[in-house]
Amino acid sequence: MKHFSLLDLSPIPEGQTAADALRNTVGLAQAAEAAGYHRYWLAEHHNMPGIASAATPVVIGHVAGATKHMRVGAGGMMLPNHAPLVVAEQFGTLATLYPNRIDLGLGRAPGTDMETARALRRHMAPEDSFPTDVQELLHYFGDTSGARVRAIPGEGTEVPVWILGSSLYGAQLAAMLGLPYAFASHFAPDLLEEALYIYRNSFRPSGRLAAPYVVVAAGACAAETDEEAAFLRTSQMLAFARLRTGRPGKLPLPVDDIEAEVPAPVLAGVRQALGCSATGAPDTVKAQLAALIARHEPDELMVTGMIHDHAARIRSFQIVAEALKALQSERAAA
Repeated sequence: MKHFSLLDLSPIPEGQTAADALRNTVGLAQAAEAAGYHRYWLAEHHNMPGIASAATPVVIGHVAGATKHMRVGAGGMMLPNHAPLVVAEQFGTLATLYPNRIDLGLGRAPGTDMETARALRRHMAPEDSFPTDVQELLHYFGDTSGARVRAIPGEGTEVPVWILGSSLYGAQLAAMLGLPYAFASHFAPDLLEEALYIYRNSFRPSGRLAAPYVVVAAGACAAETDEEAAFLRTSQMLAFARLRTGRPGKLPLPVDDIEAEVPAPVLAGVRQALGCSATGAPDTVKAQLAALIARHEPDELMVTGMIHDHAARIRSFQIVAEALKALQSERAAA
């Protein structure tokens, strides 16, 4: 594992506002940089009462301006919602303002419900243009000096582009295009092993990347004791259960008995979906992360987790960073 990084969905806790969530994002990013996280990604979601990162490039710029050296980027931008030229201009501008610090992860899903997707796109194309849109976007970041259409700012910035996915499609596309690949195992772990196998064994070197590079995403919730961490994690579990049953909302307060709050079949599905994770006290989290890394051998581990209390969330990611740095040191010494 070369690096460890953080994915922030900019959650809006119950009792707070989007403004609070965005302030929390800046505070968490600054703490993450101090703790040694390599990159900090934000994700595009729309029409979600509990997520404040809808205007993802704007939030990325805000976070980059509030930090010094950590990479900041999208994990990801949902490319079907946008014209490739617009994304190239947005991220080309960010890369011009913050040189060698901006990443662009691309997703194929809408990041919302279909009615909202129609509102975003104004029309819904029946064909899947994601592969050609990715290649068009890559073109804009290169040398386009002789082209009729250019991204200014954007051309020549060579912003690092990632393919994101939770299925086998993204793995195949990333391998074909010779791009780095990030798998969303923090909420969809079922196809993780097969996707990594396909990507690593089908990878074609490109001008952007000579060898496969994999990011595996995992949930994380750490505290001083196993019991406290399990309690704090119920906020995310409850939010995920409500989302799955058509009742999305702000990030709930943690509860003492999650089984009393969520029907058993729904809770089983939530636990399965969030199963690629580490929860507990420092030693517990370290052991669980070590097992994840040993099993999947990612080039980079990206952790994420939503905790209602901002201070507890910062402390959770600090504990996780300490565990991952220790694992890196132990592996280097072996």
